[in-house]
Amino acid sequence: MLERLHEIPGTTLDRPTYHAMRRREREQLSGPIWKLERAQFFREPADDPSWQSFLSGDWEGVLTAFENDRSAARTEIAGYTRQGSELRRLRVVEKPVSPYLQWEMAWFRILAEEGTPIRVLHAERIREHEHLHPLPEVVLDEHALYHVAYDRDGKAIGARRIADPEVMREASNEIARLWSQGEPFLEYFQREIAALPPPTTVP
Repeated sequence: MLERLHEIPGTTLDRPTYHAMRRREREQLSGPIWKLERAQFFREPADDPSWQSFLSGDWEGVLTAFENDRSAARTEIAGYTRQGSELRRLRVVEKPVSPYLQWEMAWFRILAEEGTPIRVLHAERIREHEHLHPLPEVVLDEHALYHVAYDRDGKAIGARRIADPEVMREASNEIARLWSQGEPFLEYFQREIAALPPPTTVP
């Protein structure tokens, strides 16, 4: 199902519309949100302090910016908990770890320490699901499945919204199966990421 997602009809949303719709739907959640992340590089908003530090090669600045956002992460996680929901992130990783992923995982460490369930799945574990295309970037909850879209530079440009219940059910089951094969994030981080030197190349 996930490999064929690009073939399934959906409503195309630009980035502002997608974000506005997600905000509205997030207020009415009562179940889990799945987030599948496959690409090894994205381009983040230029006004993100941690991203600015990353691009300038200031790794201490990256870590400081992330730490400054810890309380906001805690508040968001608590909001999900009050609703009876949680955001479950499944991150596919390749070796060697890209500079982007090293940056992202510094943030994921904060999220995981504050209670966000995150698992890591090595790319070789999903080869059977990628005969034709890489797995898509997906956000899925009880309202809809969003096939998130990026331009060639890795910048988010919106998403396709798919509300077919059967598609949502099959995709949810497939992501859950992959999730069951993943490694808890903090275990992965301590073994593979924590001892890495700061990245010497940036996008």
